[in-house]
Amino acid sequence: MAMVVLGKPGVDGLDEAVAALREWQDDRAPMQLHPGDLGWFRRFGAAATAAAVRTWSRDGRMLAVGLLDGPGLLRLAIAPDARRDGELARRLAEDVTRPERGVLAAGKARVDAPAGAPLHDLLAEDGWGTAEPWTPLRRDLAQPVEDPGVRIEVAGPGQASVRAAVQRAAFDGSTFTDGNWRAMAAGTPYTDARCLVAYDDRGDAVAAVTVWSAGPGRPGLLEPMGVHAEHRGRGHGKAITVAAAAALRHLGSSSAVVCTPSSNAGAVATYTAAGFRRLPEIRDRYRDESRDGSREGIRD
Repeated sequence: MAMVVLGKPGVDGLDEAVAALREWQDDRAPMQLHPGDLGWFRRFGAAATAAAVRTWSRDGRMLAVGLLDGPGLLRLAIAPDARRDGELARRLAEDVTRPERGVLAAGKARVDAPAGAPLHDLLAEDGWGTAEPWTPLRRDLAQPVEDPGVRIEVAGPGQASVRAAVQRAAFDGSTFTDGNWRAMAAGTPYTDARCLVAYDDRGDAVAAVTVWSAGPGRPGLLEPMGVHAEHRGRGHGKAITVAAAAALRHLGSSSAVVCTPSSNAGAVATYTAAGFRRLPEIRDRYRDESRDGSREGIRD
């Protein structure tokens, strides 16, 4: 059997990685890295996105795609027929635990792998623990979605500054600009994505969301969703989430999915109020420190 090969796709290979992620999305499978995750990362530009992506292939066929989503965090997707592949699991474990392989540096690190993948067991054997739980949520889109009850607009290039302003007002420390929006919108994943902005009765932009389709009949992703800090507590989070589900249904998605820290009770409540069903909690694998005792920082 041919060996599993670790690769870096480069800018020219990003579309192939995105295509694989689209193909691997399935409502019956565990939630994993989505093409929309690469699409949202694309706000940093094509070169930065390519530098953050890793692939694992055998005989020229891609079996796994990883995104270095910030220092010390690798998020993975695995081809459905390769999730129980022992050789792939062993190669993934070697590559994420050995800094010289160029995936994760020494020190604190996390790996977000699909639930049930053998990689979890291999990392546990190597001393990796489990991090704080996350709650995945899913809304089936077989039936029409109710009216959100507020004015919703699709943000295009002319509304990029409004979309960016809501993002900054919704997330502490956000530096998202209209330039970031344009970089994101230039990526292949955004071909089947939409940015939505909700407005209140006074015409103020109060909430925003970006939705990412993986193609007809596959689950679509909400990433990110936020409510303007000055307009919270008025149901705008539920409204924009309902609008997001409607937009994904219009794009042909079979379901809408989202994942949030279980500790964020407000976010979980908002999604459930918008018709999303909680799925079993998931946990990243976590390495507290490297074998040489280094203690490098990690940023979520």
